[in-house]
Amino acid sequence: MKRFLTIFSLFLFANLAFSQEIFANVTVNAQQLAGSNQQTYKTLEKNIRDFINKTSWTGKKLQNFEKVKSNFSLVITGKDGNRYNGTLVVQAVRPVFNSTYESPLANINDTKIVFDYVENENLVFNERQFSGKNLTDIISFYVYLIMGYDADSFQSMGGQQHFTKAQQISRNAMNKGFEGWSVVEGPRTRGSLIDGIINPNYNPIRSIYYTYHRSGLDNLNNQDQSSPKKIIAESLMGLKQYENSFQQNYAINLFLDSKAGEIYSIFDSKNNGAVNMNDLKQLMMTLSPKNSDTKWNNWK
Repeated sequence: MKRFLTIFSLFLFANLAFSQEIFANVTVNAQQLAGSNQQTYKTLEKNIRDFINKTSWTGKKLQNFEKVKSNFSLVITGKDGNRYNGTLVVQAVRPVFNSTYESPLANINDTKIVFDYVENENLVFNERQFSGKNLTDIISFYVYLIMGYDADSFQSMGGQQHFTKAQQISRNAMNKGFEGWSVVEGPRTRGSLIDGIINPNYNPIRSIYYTYHRSGLDNLNNQDQSSPKKIIAESLMGLKQYENSFQQNYAINLFLDSKAGEIYSIFDSKNNGAVNMNDLKQLMMTLSPKNSDTKWNNWK
């Protein structure tokens, strides 16, 4: 019986490891637009939810529990005819082996959301060309980004095909009259993010992503936590090579923004004997100074 459960667990985890479709919860909030027809936004919410969850992004047919869990929260702050603008928060999580805990893969706040939309129009994805309206392009970009992060966390550089598609969507959308794509707009655009991920100079970040999750986090429920904690700490110390350039790299900033709470919790205990906490603390204070008072300075 024990052998059967072991085999079943490995089978289940193998399925999770290759889950590349997505299951999204979607909310659209337009309460800031006084006097607007709120039904329009309920329809938009359903259209986006159906677009994400019913599009075959990889050609694989998976059960919901096998898919990458995510949240897309769109807040509409302005409207001019059929053109809308607002912000989009995209979040995704990853299961941790032998636990009920879900680790954050991404937590992105995109403040440059502009798109055209007519109620009840079909949302269709075409990876070969820009849609002309920007909504499906933004959503599709983040779908592939999430799937890329998920794949990287289970297999070293495993998300390459998904990141490549996200980059193609970004390039298709550049110079089409919608902000948020071009790298010349600044370091925190969609174009800057995906170019930073794809750039071979930053492959070590993606390797860190894999080691942190697969070799470290997935083993934290072992009786002896010292080894996985050491692996996680050593993987994070690999970010030291970017301490003079991290401010201009959105991919590094996003990793730290998404993981700060988790990193703090992992080492917020006395069971850190195998870890050089002083070195780790100093690095985190350098790379994520905004969390120094609430997190890093509280490490013992």
